[in-house]
Amino acid sequence: MGLIGGIMEVLFGNGRNVLTETAAAFRENAEAGAEREARLKGQAMSQFAAEFAHPRKGWFDRLIDGLNRLPRPMLAFGTIWLFVMAMTDPIWFAGRMQGIALVPEPLWWLMGAIVSFYFGARHQAKAQEFQQSVAATAAQARDVSERVRAVEALGLGASLTEGQSGPATPDPNPALDDWRARNHD
Repeated sequence: MGLIGGIMEVLFGNGRNVLTETAAAFRENAEAGAEREARLKGQAMSQFAAEFAHPRKGWFDRLIDGLNRLPRPMLAFGTIWLFVMAMTDPIWFAGRMQGIALVPEPLWWLMGAIVSFYFGARHQAKAQEFQQSVAATAAQARDVSERVRAVEALGLGASLTEGQSGPATPDPNPALDDWRARNHD
């Protein structure tokens, strides 16, 4: 009993707990961590409360507060509007999307960084080779303009009725030709 009692006295005697003290060197005390976190949150809430303790009454403060509330709804409603336009006027929508295809890649990176930082995200863009991207975009300009002309030609052909003359477009769908022949005879 003397040996075990002596070991216990070394480990837990004199108001100390050697095991707990040793474990604390390797793992944070959960209770102390929770107290620190609660104290930190309390200080942050006090800071926020102090910021908004005095109501802003000037027209400038109200204007800036209103402007700060606009980007999110504008982005959401703008995206919904693009979906509506894609369904109601696909020719117009296709022309605009061809224009977006000409935006150089560094500008997309810049737009992504601005939007990411605005919404509080931490975004770090990788370095882009600007001249290479501009050259690639310029190389696409002719293809994009040809696609825009093709889309506009589709819109012109669709607006013509059967009685009007216009550019004849061959029907590349033999099954549709057969169906028309059977149903319009």
